[in-house]
Amino acid sequence: MRIVPVNLNEKSYNIYIGHNLETTIIDFFKAQKYSQKALIITDTNIAPLYADSVKDLLTKAGFNAKIAIIPAGEQSKSLSVAETLYTQAIEHGLDRKSPIIALGGGVVGDLAGFIAATFMRGVPFIQMPTSLLAQVDSSVGGKVAVNHALGKNLIGAFYQPQAVFMDLEMMKTLPTREISTGLGEVIKYGFIYDHNFYTYLTEHQQEILQLKPEALIHIIARSCEIKADVVSKDECEAGLRAILNFGHTLGHAIEKETNYAVYNHGEAVAIGMVGASKLSFKLGLISQDVVDKMCQLLANMNLPLKAKNCNAQKIYQDIFHDKKTVNGKVNWVLLEDIGKVCIKKDVPEKLVKETILEIL
Repeated sequence: MRIVPVNLNEKSYNIYIGHNLETTIIDFFKAQKYSQKALIITDTNIAPLYADSVKDLLTKAGFNAKIAIIPAGEQSKSLSVAETLYTQAIEHGLDRKSPIIALGGGVVGDLAGFIAATFMRGVPFIQMPTSLLAQVDSSVGGKVAVNHALGKNLIGAFYQPQAVFMDLEMMKTLPTREISTGLGEVIKYGFIYDHNFYTYLTEHQQEILQLKPEALIHIIARSCEIKADVVSKDECEAGLRAILNFGHTLGHAIEKETNYAVYNHGEAVAIGMVGASKLSFKLGLISQDVVDKMCQLLANMNLPLKAKNCNAQKIYQDIFHDKKTVNGKVNWVLLEDIGKVCIKKDVPEKLVKETILEIL
């Protein structure tokens, strides 16, 4: 087992990464001063696979846990679904010291975290991410949110979990597409922060795609270390943390324009990273060689490089509804080299529109 600490003073917590974490989970819950009522939030994909097992672990730790199941998919990240979960929490008798456990992918984690942050003004929150994407991205760092019809993650908070448990046994049931989805965010970390990690990804592609345990633990742990390092320096995205949004401005717009039904998050971010790298090249920040390396690695990991059947003008309009836009200016995260990024606000409209056309 690997343990990655997230250092946030009194809000610090550990990420536990490994196989068969049952004893670790039971010991953690026994050691906490929580109330005995707990709520496990999961979805229709994960519930049949793991919900009862997690409930049994909590029972062994002395808890009375209720399983709340939401429909799988991005559409569940809504205020209406949140209201249903509040009702279940109240009916089960949760109080201010009752833990809420997110068991699932990024949608479950974001939604359950939003519930935990707002129910009774905040209750203990534990993440148990079951997808590679959630393990390397949304489960770490404390961003929780629901979507609005006009944009993704516009209603939310910064709310840190008290622990994150990543049991890699759960990855055995992931479809191949979901592995590639997570690899989109993994590749992001190499390009924005760590050239050596990019090199590792290029040199161990087959081991990663075959889910070899050593390679899998390394890429998950290193991704978490990078995100934890960034978050510990800038928890609420006042500056440095914005670099984690590389590829997300265009990626979120693509998700919205396809009604979250064509590209999943990692795929949309991959296309967004291609766009961001092309824009970086147009601004003279990087060479074409860096763009090519980006595209090659994404393609090798079975990720798309273009978003088909999207309207360029609508994509352009959508980027201004992104939560990272301030005073009508888009904060573009752009490449200066592999492992190094910068943030620019005054990118010419002409270049942005050219770039959007190139990724459609």
